[in-house]
Amino acid sequence: MSLWRHLTRGLRVLGNRKVTDQETADEVSHYLEQATAALVAGGLPPDEALRTAQLELGRATAIREQVRGYGWENMIDTLFGDLRYALRRLAGNPGFTAVSVLTLGLGIGASTAIFSVVDAVLLRALPYPHPEKIVRVWEQTPAGHRLQFADPNFDDFRSQNNTFAHLAEYAELLRSVSGGSEPVRVPIAEVTSGFFEALGVAPYRGRAFAPEEQRLPGTPAAIVRYSYWQRYLGSATDLSKFHLRMEGAVYPVIGVMPEGFDFPPGVAAWIPREFPLDRGRTAHNWNSLGRVRDGIMVAQARANLTAIARRIADRYGKEADLNAATVVPLADAMVGDVRTALLTLLAAVGLLLLVACANVAGLLLARNSARSKELAVRVALGAGRGRLIQQFLAESFSLSLVGGILGILLAASAVRILPAILPANLPRQQGIAIDTPVLLFALAAIIAVAVALGLFAAWRAAQGDPQVALTSGSRSFTGSGASQRFRGFVVIGEIAATLVILIGAGLLGRSFLRLIDMSPGFRQQNLITMEFSPPNPQGAFALDRSAIARQVHLMDDLVTRLRAIPGAENVGLAGAMPVAAGDDLAEGDFLILNGQKPPADFDEFSRIAQNPSQVGHALYCVAGEAYFRTMGIPLMRGRMFGEQDDWNSPHVALISESLARQRWPNQDPIGQVLEFGNMDGNLKPITIVGIAGDVRARGLDVPPGAVIYVDYRQRGFNLNSSPTILMRSAAPAGQIVSAARAIFHSLAPDAPVKISTFADEMGGWLADRRFLLLIVGLFAAVALALAAIGIYGVVAFSVTRRTQEIGIRMALGAQRSDVLRLVVGEGARLALLGVAIGMAASLAIARLLSSLLFGVSATDPITFAGVALLLSLVALLASYIPARRAMRLDPNTALRYE
Repeated sequence: MSLWRHLTRGLRVLGNRKVTDQETADEVSHYLEQATAALVAGGLPPDEALRTAQLELGRATAIREQVRGYGWENMIDTLFGDLRYALRRLAGNPGFTAVSVLTLGLGIGASTAIFSVVDAVLLRALPYPHPEKIVRVWEQTPAGHRLQFADPNFDDFRSQNNTFAHLAEYAELLRSVSGGSEPVRVPIAEVTSGFFEALGVAPYRGRAFAPEEQRLPGTPAAIVRYSYWQRYLGSATDLSKFHLRMEGAVYPVIGVMPEGFDFPPGVAAWIPREFPLDRGRTAHNWNSLGRVRDGIMVAQARANLTAIARRIADRYGKEADLNAATVVPLADAMVGDVRTALLTLLAAVGLLLLVACANVAGLLLARNSARSKELAVRVALGAGRGRLIQQFLAESFSLSLVGGILGILLAASAVRILPAILPANLPRQQGIAIDTPVLLFALAAIIAVAVALGLFAAWRAAQGDPQVALTSGSRSFTGSGASQRFRGFVVIGEIAATLVILIGAGLLGRSFLRLIDMSPGFRQQNLITMEFSPPNPQGAFALDRSAIARQVHLMDDLVTRLRAIPGAENVGLAGAMPVAAGDDLAEGDFLILNGQKPPADFDEFSRIAQNPSQVGHALYCVAGEAYFRTMGIPLMRGRMFGEQDDWNSPHVALISESLARQRWPNQDPIGQVLEFGNMDGNLKPITIVGIAGDVRARGLDVPPGAVIYVDYRQRGFNLNSSPTILMRSAAPAGQIVSAARAIFHSLAPDAPVKISTFADEMGGWLADRRFLLLIVGLFAAVALALAAIGIYGVVAFSVTRRTQEIGIRMALGAQRSDVLRLVVGEGARLALLGVAIGMAASLAIARLLSSLLFGVSATDPITFAGVALLLSLVALLASYIPARRAMRLDPNTALRYE
């Protein structure tokens, strides 16, 4: 028979089984009639002829089943029959079914939800042409640290390389932007030529930057984000009528980027930037990315740039402070440290799914033990091992499918909730969704769970002897001691996996508590923050006297009016908010002049910087005297900024205690003269007049570092600063916010302000750690509950199986306390073995969490001991419930128990 006829016949049979069965019956009847007629013609009586023909042909039912066995459609039909039978059995045992489905639903749902995050952030390719060719580039110091680029170094890299098709610099800045439907404070990016070409993306509407817009002095221009164009420019097709105002400059809108383009993440507009070549090599303030040429590997590009870096180091020495280049694929660079956290979550949810499967496996073992006689009868009637495996697979697939559907629904709900708890700095989170790859993952999980549970149940069922099951009494229907021991092994594994998750959650929890308990170096209570951008001349790196005077006038007016708000205690300002926005602080090398004449230009600055004894490294922070008083940062020695410190007086600075200890360990730094003009373009030297207390400026998890504070009245807020006014107030924040907004609207109507509390800003800074702790803690709680259910199930089943034994013990004089020890002891042994195995596994695995911990060792004995004690107590409690039932048994009833 041809393949096509096989296929069509099978489909016809599956489509109408009753008709085909009737056709088979008709054929059998016709054959019997013919055979009977032939025998009658041979001389046999009709009755005997019919009986003889039936004996030769066999029973009609057997013939029909034999005919059914031919063809591929029989396997499909049998499978559907097994599925129907499995569903009936599950419906007949709603308790078992509900617990199994809910357990698998939780495991598969949690796995699917976390995979949706991992897929969007780690696995999905970047939405650019040939994304594998796009890389991030850093300078690398002799100590192996990454640095952002100094302009002259980047210019050498760009002009001398032969492995990059495009290489560009960019920087993210927080700016007040007006010119749309309303002024807003948003991130913008300054980009050099080659930026959009490196990403391989062109504007959706309008055009890219022209060459004359990307050189100094260039023509201002702006390209806006698609969502900004929609919201603030009304999706206008004519862009020529829009001019954005930023920092006192006007930027005609020339283009709109495609929908979904989001690099750097969150940026609302891009403006051109080209650098002056007289900048020093010590100001490392610019990010870089590039696209490698076709046929060039990332390793080749890295080697090429490293060779250029060494030539720069040979020529400029300490001034350049580099000896190699770091080149990393953009996808990896965007993920950064998030990769470790997400892989930790994926491992935790994998363990949770394993615990869920172990729990269901234990339930299946107990259920199949009760079915031992039914399975023995099936074997006795001729069912082969393959047939039993198919039936078990059908039952496990039914459970897994229903649990998987529930899990997908739970995952879809979780994905809708995730944006509220995800850290804001998680890259590419807008792509998190239950899409095709995630559904395929869920389907793969459903199939894997079904196959694993089905084969496991079939394997355990095959271990029994059918003859023993058929000849034993009903008291043995609950299974053998070997089966009970195997269920114990499953629970031991479940406890071990749960312990690993609990220890991970415990380490993260202790780390989080240590972090939030860490003092930042100032008082955090009742602080209100106000971030805004004062007007700056277009593209100004160095501010002249008139620009600084305008800034000082605006700042003083704002601070004076804000201090007058009822409830305001102190008001100060600085170039960035410490801890929560500490990454906004610029950093670089400064010169210690030691009586030497200050450099006249940046070339001379670079020559002096080649002497390591005259070079230090520090954060650069513009501040006012009231900032230290408002924050509660103590003055350790010397004096604060004062009214006498203005543009015309000698420029002064305060330094942190850490810098004083590092650079002047055995001398007094007050009176030392420094040059830090590479941070603000102002080459006037600064004299140290005071030492301020240490602050953890870059984060609670970063030790206090070297900071140089300069007076805003002398240096102003240039492009390296993001002014923040800080107020300490005893009044409710809502009352302060409304009054403060009115003041900003009156004095700086075109400068949108972001007003928040320091507690809220710290909450954002802690969001990634809190998210990881929340999710792992949730998984640990679910795993602990499942482990408790597993222990309870095994011990309760053991009590049921040993009812007569317990009755005999009590009849012979055993006390209730003896029964309690007997039953609870079984649970305690399971817990002890599971905890021992889990502790060993945790010691090996916990070290992988080291990069996520702060102030806590990956082998912290308090965490390990506390988790082991908690799990042991839960195990004892889970064992005590069936033990109480056993203690209440009536010996007479127990002895008659079947």
